[in-house]
Amino acid sequence: MLNISTQGLHAHSWLEAATELEQGTETYVIVTLLSTAGSTPRASGTKMVVSEHNIYATIGGGHLEFKAIKQARQLIEQGETCQQVENFQLGANLGQCCGGQVVVLFEVFASDSMQLDVYGAGHVAQALIPVLAQLPIRVRWIDSRADLFPEHVPANVKKIVDEEPTEQVKSAAKNTAFLILTHNHQLDFSLTQAIIKRADSLWLGVIGSDTKAKKFQYRLAQRGFTEKQVQSMTCPVGLKEVSGKFPMEVAISIAGQLVDLYQSLQVEQPKQKGKEWKELQNNLVHLSALQSKKSKVG
Repeated sequence: MLNISTQGLHAHSWLEAATELEQGTETYVIVTLLSTAGSTPRASGTKMVVSEHNIYATIGGGHLEFKAIKQARQLIEQGETCQQVENFQLGANLGQCCGGQVVVLFEVFASDSMQLDVYGAGHVAQALIPVLAQLPIRVRWIDSRADLFPEHVPANVKKIVDEEPTEQVKSAAKNTAFLILTHNHQLDFSLTQAIIKRADSLWLGVIGSDTKAKKFQYRLAQRGFTEKQVQSMTCPVGLKEVSGKFPMEVAISIAGQLVDLYQSLQVEQPKQKGKEWKELQNNLVHLSALQSKKSKVG
């Protein structure tokens, strides 16, 4: 299935999709047939939009389109605003009989929203998620207990049921903020180890007391983690100025810390990475030469 929410293609045009996605918290890619030579399914200038779960419009279908979708989603996983140009031969390699050639431009528009993975769907998480729904944060909400999740979650939240929550650490995007709120101390520790080993997290917060923090620090040191790695864990999590043990009090305390975190990221936004003009020019020159050669043969 091409889309999660609909069977096949969305009714949106590529422009409508890009406009809608730009207003949300989702990274997306505009795929453009920059130039074409020979027999191709669509003309140059044709566009489609690819997001993590959906595609909008088409560049002609077939294996070329599936390759383009796959490549676009690989770029989405990297989570960086960039441009990339690729040359595709529409021959045996792509299983298309057109025999032409296309230069495809991938323009990645990365969301400025912070990515947060929340582990645990207990009382604190239940209180926290509605607060996060009102903030520019993209959330993956993870637990092994499907029955704990509410039927409906906010638009910026993706719920994930996994019998082995630690497996989700492997698929997390780099520069993700991690928040551990599970019901099991051993699971908390396993998640903490896995996240620290990644060495590319934006932040790691673990719910607990000072006693729990000291135990985790000791256990991590015993397992060979360096002092710097151990100190990358924030435990107890939440603002010290906000006290209280009710789930909502704890949730508000954590939310305040997360607000401070994402606001610190907005101080200096990364500049968009453009494709080197020389590389783009080389692609176009190559394509022009191919068109000229075919014209003479004809």
